[in-house]
Amino acid sequence: MMTLYSGSTCPRSHRCRIVLFEKGMDFHVEHIDSPQKSEDLAVISPYNEVPVLVERDLVLYEANIINEYIDDRFPHPQLMPPDPAMRARARLMLLQFERDLFCHVDDLEAENDSAPMARRAVADGLAQLTPVFTRNRFLLGDDMSMLDIAIAPLLWRLPRYGVNCGRDTAAMDGYFQRLFDRPAFQDATTPAEKAMRR
Repeated sequence: MMTLYSGSTCPRSHRCRIVLFEKGMDFHVEHIDSPQKSEDLAVISPYNEVPVLVERDLVLYEANIINEYIDDRFPHPQLMPPDPAMRARARLMLLQFERDLFCHVDDLEAENDSAPMARRAVADGLAQLTPVFTRNRFLLGDDMSMLDIAIAPLLWRLPRYGVNCGRDTAAMDGYFQRLFDRPAFQDATTPAEKAMRR
């Protein structure tokens, strides 16, 4: 059985939990939120960070690598495009999400001096995606994809981070709600994460 070492409020861990629930797999989640558990994590993760996936003698870290492994290992439902060119484009978008959006999460979580600039950068990055969000479908079409899963935890946390998407928020709400209403998203969301939206 797979074990995911996950932070109960970590957006990258949230991504991995969503993929596991989308796949309907048998897995165990071990939340690493205390200093004692962090010591255990240091033994299996070179960066002492979550998420980490352990399956027998395989240990993976980094959310996108974990998620692609799960998608390859359990291909139904397929979350990455089957066409190699489309899959490469999806990987580029995942990289863009990391470099343009998720790189600001630590500043937003810490609410440090860089937080106002991080809020602005995330709002600007999401504004570029507004036309995609307002198409009344998921990012790659009618079905949930790895791109939707990658961005969903960030979108869920926007109110907590104080990120304002501007005047197009109403147009994006349909996309947001489609993501948040999915059973896998609901099942993957911890009580602490659900409290972020109250």
